[in-house]
Amino acid sequence: MTAPARTVLLALHYQNDVIHPEGRIRLGLAADDPRRAAVLDAAARLIGGARAAGVPIVHVRIAFRPDHAEVIRNGPLWDNVVRAGAVAEGSWGAAFYDGLGPLPAEHVVLHRRINAFFGSNLEETLRLLDAAALVIAGVATNSVVEHTARHAADMGLRVTVAADACAASRADLHQAALDNIALIGTVASVGAVLGAWDGR
Repeated sequence: MTAPARTVLLALHYQNDVIHPEGRIRLGLAADDPRRAAVLDAAARLIGGARAAGVPIVHVRIAFRPDHAEVIRNGPLWDNVVRAGAVAEGSWGAAFYDGLGPLPAEHVVLHRRINAFFGSNLEETLRLLDAAALVIAGVATNSVVEHTARHAADMGLRVTVAADACAASRADLHQAALDNIALIGTVASVGAVLGAWDGR
């Protein structure tokens, strides 16, 4: 895989309610998921590797007003978010998981749908960073990761998904999403991504 100079890492939904064992929704990592430690370790290595290589990071978070009044409940996912009272702005659940959050100088984008570009300033942020390629990782693979990867590819960006820093609620859904993404971009391991960055 290549390592273009204008690569940006998108770190999606590494938030307590999404990945912590005590989170309210845990869309990609159940409390007792045996993959938990490996996924979180891969995410930490990816974020640390980006910083070491000078690759800009955009941390994408999802959060809603505490009363969830702006949630458009047009599907089961959104019903579940409201029912659980998940990712309420200002709450522990909406905060970044310890060790996977942004440093003060890094960009943070807020969104409120599945696709991280929809209704957010992500496109403008990437334009500011002069991005030509994205490495994408986060939870869940078959939700925000796949939707965001598809949108980025439609924008003309080169897309790589760091597979082992992603997770879905079931292994088959994770793999199916990766298979879909492979049609529009590259699916790689965190090790392969870091290796490419080492050779920049």
